[in-house]
Order: sequence, then C-alpha cells, then structure tokens
Amino acid sequence: MKKPLWRDGWLMAICIGRILMYMNYMVYAACLPILKSEWGMSATQAGSIVSGFMIGYAASLAIASWLSDLFGARRIFVLSAITSTVTALLFGFFARDYLTTLLLHSLLGIAQGGIYTPGIVLMAERFPVDCRGGAVGWFIASTSLGYACSLAVSGILIALGGHVLAFVGTGILPSVGALILWIALRRTPNIIHDRSSGVSLMTVLRNERNVRSLMAGYTCHCWELLGMWAWTPAFLAASLALSGAASTQSVEIAAYCVAAMHIVGAVASSTMGHLSDILGRRAVLTGLGAAGALLSMIFGWLVAAPMPILVVLMLIYGFVAIGDSPVLSAAITEAVAPNRLGSVLAIRSLLGFGAGAIAPVAFGAVLDYLRIGDNVASAWGPAFMVFAIGGFGATWYAWRLRPSVDAV
Repeated sequence: MKKPLWRDGWLMAICIGRILMYMNYMVYAACLPILKSEWGMSATQAGSIVSGFMIGYAASLAIASWLSDLFGARRIFVLSAITSTVTALLFGFFARDYLTTLLLHSLLGIAQGGIYTPGIVLMAERFPVDCRGGAVGWFIASTSLGYACSLAVSGILIALGGHVLAFVGTGILPSVGALILWIALRRTPNIIHDRSSGVSLMTVLRNERNVRSLMAGYTCHCWELLGMWAWTPAFLAASLALSGAASTQSVEIAAYCVAAMHIVGAVASSTMGHLSDILGRRAVLTGLGAAGALLSMIFGWLVAAPMPILVVLMLIYGFVAIGDSPVLSAAITEAVAPNRLGSVLAIRSLLGFGAGAIAPVAFGAVLDYLRIGDNVASAWGPAFMVFAIGGFGATWYAWRLRPSVDAV
C-alpha cells in the first residue's frame, strides 16, 4: 500500500520552502487600498503594478520552462529560488512609490516564475500518473498557503508599522524558503530528457486537440483567478468601508479574510487534484469552471451585503477558482511527452499569465470608466463580471477534452 502523499518528506519539504518563498507575493495586494490613496494612483495605475508583475512572471515561466528542457528542472528551480530571494529583498527595502514599486514588482515576477513550472516538471518526474494529480495538488496548495501567510503577515505588519514595515518584513522571509528548497533538492537527480527523439513541438500543438484545449483552458483559468486575487482585498476593504470601518482597519480585516480564502484554496488544490485522479480530469474541470463563471457574475454586486455572507461566498469563490489549477497541470503532463513538456509549459505560461496580466487592468479600467467611487456596488459588479469571461471559457474548453485525458 502506498504511503499518503503528506508523509512524503521530499514533497513536504518542497511545499514548506515554497510557502516561505511566496511570503511577499500578496503584500502589494494587501496594501493596495492604502497605497492607492497615499500615492494618488488611479485604479488603472494600481492594476498596472499587478500587471507588471504578471508580465514578468509570464516571461519567467516561459523561459524557465524552456530552460528546464535544456538544462534540467532541478537546476533551474534552485537557481530561480536564489534569484527570487535577491529580488524579494530589493522590493522590500526599495519599493517606496508608484514607479519604484512598478519596476521592482515586475522584477520580482521575473524571478519567481522559475519556482513554478520547473516544479511541475519535478512532480511529473517523481510521481506516477495514478497519484500525480494529488502530488501536483499539494505543490500548488503550498502556493495558496504562501499567499495566505503573506496576507496574514502583511495584515499584522500593516497594523504595526504601515506598508513600509509590511514590504520589508515579507521581503526577508523568502531567504529561509530558498535554503529549505536547496536542502531538499541537493540529492534530487537533475534529469535532462533527450530532445532529439519523438515528435516536434509544432506537431504536438498542431495534432493534439487535448493539448490545445488544456492550454486554452489554462489561459481562461488564469484570467479569472489572477484577476480575482488581485482585486478581492480592495473589494473587501471597500465593503468594510461602506459599513463605517476606518481605512487601516478595513485593510487589515480584508487581508485576514483573503488569507482565509487562500487557505481554502490550498484545500481545494490538494483535494481537487486527488479527486481528478479518481473521477477523471474532464469532469472536475468542467464543474469547477462553471461554478467559477457563476460566482464571477454575482460576487461584485454584493459589496453592500453583510460581511458574513460576503466572506462565505468569497471562500467558495476562492475554492472553485483555484481548484482546477492542479487538474490542468496534471493533465498537461500526461498529454505531452517528457522531452517536450517544458516547451509546452512555456507557451502555456505565456498565454495564461499574459491573460492574468491583462485581467487586473481590465478590471481597473471598468472602475475608472464608470467614474464611480470604489465603494459603490454598481462599479464593482460589472468589474467582477469581466472575470466571468475566463470562467465560461474554462468550462467550454474542459468540455471539449477528449476522453483520453481521463485515462489516469
């Protein structure tokens, strides 16, 4: 009998290291309501900082994925962890206005992409197909837990010393994560697959409908998920402000609520990946995509709803929006040969995180275009409906998957 994945020391060490590596990932989102006011940013400018990160992250994911095919996933993963540590420190100590934050947040995105897709390759190399969904689920769950911890720590530090202390404090912790990752991977083989055999990358993309559908579905998934993540803290702070909460208090409470959403997201990643090992990738992806689209259509209109109702819906929204991520990643590793996996993940990353970079700006542009304050329900409703485009698209492409994707 196989031991449970949570008892796999190698996997758990990777997860703990990644939690710490992502400790500064959500600090800007947590501080956004304060920074928007203090720095006099428009909603479009505020969204552009998130987009700068996502553009850098997408480029990094693509390059790191491609380099994993050439030099091995382990080597690229460790190098990216070290680079992420340096950029986290730079952001923490030197991001002090709109321009420096835009620049350094973008550099942070460029560095952090390399600890995602090479990690998925590592999961595919280590775990067989019948438990790969669960393993990838744990891997992605660690990302959500990192986001949750980032928001929780940011909320505490904002209350103690404002956004400057939050930037510095969350910028130091990734150093510990990089050390844990290096220790965990120091004896892991660095596998370089033979690229001279098998079909070409273009042949894979041209002839494999499931690969194209999975890549398109991932693009739609990122549009909804990354956009929702970027703006939910500000949305909750706006809702709290409507009830009369002070600005700093609203930001702190919103950070804790969104941290809870990411904890639920971690549960979603670990459980939905395992569920897809049992029920099949297509069924799980279709159900989660449809639920995400529905919640995107209604969530923003509830800014004036009682906070307990809003928090419950936010937790459900967070569950379904992230739950398909490990399923999509596990499915792509099964649809593509190992010697082309990094290259396919590179293209997928460009598409997905490119969409994730545009979504926050599109959201902010809707708020600005309506010329209504952020605390008014009629502005938030149409803005969140922008994310439903991704949910509906993800549902459609999941439905188009051929049965072979369920052969796990």
